[in-house]
Amino acid sequence: MTDLAALKPLIDIVGPANALTEPADTAPYLREWRDLYQGRTPAVLRPGSTQEVAAILREANRLGLRIVPQGGNTGLVGGQIPDETATEIVLSLARLNKVRTVDAEGYTMTVEAGCVLEKIHEAAEAADRLFPLTLGSQGSCQIGGNLSTNAGGTAVLAYGNSRDLVLGLEVVLPTGEIWNGLRSLRKDNTGYDLKQLFIGAEGTLGVITAAVLKLFPRPRAQEVAFAGLNDPESALALFTRARAKAGPMLTGFELMPRVGIEFCLSHLHGARDPLTAAHPWYVLIELSSGTEGAGLRELMEEILGDAFEAGLVEDAALAESGAQAAAFWHLRHGMSEVQREEGGSIKHDVSVPVASVPAFLKQAIAAVEAMVPGCRPVPFGHMGDGNIHFNVSQPVGADKAAYLARWDEMNELVHGIVHEFNGSVSAEHGIGRLKRHLLTEVKSDIELDMMRRIKTAFDPNGVLNPGRVV
Repeated sequence: MTDLAALKPLIDIVGPANALTEPADTAPYLREWRDLYQGRTPAVLRPGSTQEVAAILREANRLGLRIVPQGGNTGLVGGQIPDETATEIVLSLARLNKVRTVDAEGYTMTVEAGCVLEKIHEAAEAADRLFPLTLGSQGSCQIGGNLSTNAGGTAVLAYGNSRDLVLGLEVVLPTGEIWNGLRSLRKDNTGYDLKQLFIGAEGTLGVITAAVLKLFPRPRAQEVAFAGLNDPESALALFTRARAKAGPMLTGFELMPRVGIEFCLSHLHGARDPLTAAHPWYVLIELSSGTEGAGLRELMEEILGDAFEAGLVEDAALAESGAQAAAFWHLRHGMSEVQREEGGSIKHDVSVPVASVPAFLKQAIAAVEAMVPGCRPVPFGHMGDGNIHFNVSQPVGADKAAYLARWDEMNELVHGIVHEFNGSVSAEHGIGRLKRHLLTEVKSDIELDMMRRIKTAFDPNGVLNPGRVV
């Protein structure tokens, strides 16, 4: 374990009040919420400025220490958790939580890395603007972590991933140098787009301390519908029709199985079944418009009416209020957390071409049910961009530990099917520690070599997030 005396130069930078060393104080920073990782650390450092982050990294380089950056600790692949050696120091960005500026006319906002995503939503709304990144964890996740993992969420269909929502970054390099790239330019063709190296790098190349975010016009009208269907093929056909009719006004299209809805009804506070009868599959559809009274409801009714006539939709409910729309979304956003109440769950964050989603689901569901009779597949997620969270809950009454011991075996099975469809084994959660071993299977030798060269160029001493990604 790293001697606390050796950490005194780092502790002096943030002050004793912001250097946590007691086990009771460090515990919240050491546990991944799915209990896959439980780390140890000699200290959690909580800098209050970019300059303090820079000073910490300079000292870490000098002393040969290892630093693990951490945002809201909502990551799902273990990249934000120190390992079990008690030699890696956690660098929490929580105190860098200011909204520095909001430029409503320029449709930008400059925020610090520790800003909670929900706070950013509120600041944008106060300026009559929209920041579209939307996640189930938005009440606790921080924008620095969102950008470091290139978070996706439910608005990717209309607005893109996190990397599509950034104009500029402020980054502290592993050597302690500060790069001020906080530019709000929509066009800047002067060489390499350096910010994109840090977005999705999971804290291995630098520590994001601030960002210039893109804002959008706030929707003036919104319609949300919850529809029951027989199968994913019907969902794909409905998506194709909805996108053809609504174009960019289609801002959400989420797929959910009946078992996931049942889990929510059993364990999610305030959850209610939107439809009177059960259906094998469901989709949540959202339309948004920048114009009041733009006939949005009529458009939703037309989309659903045509789908009824075509036999694609068995039943549907249109939200009659903002509260009811939020209740529909509550079911979708709560689907991840309720699975823990049903015992062990083996997770897969995968993507396949949108047109291949039904075929992938049919093949993968059959495969895992054959492998573990009685298991309960809960595939749900972003039908509109091909990203499915293919989670598999243990059989009722099964031994949780014995089931989870088959994690790698089931991953290999599901990921093999993903490869058949030319998909990705990490659509939006990242690599971290959980999927690092998979990179050799999905990346060519030259791709891995380029990644290692970039890591070495930025972090020659291996200070930042060692053992993650590369």
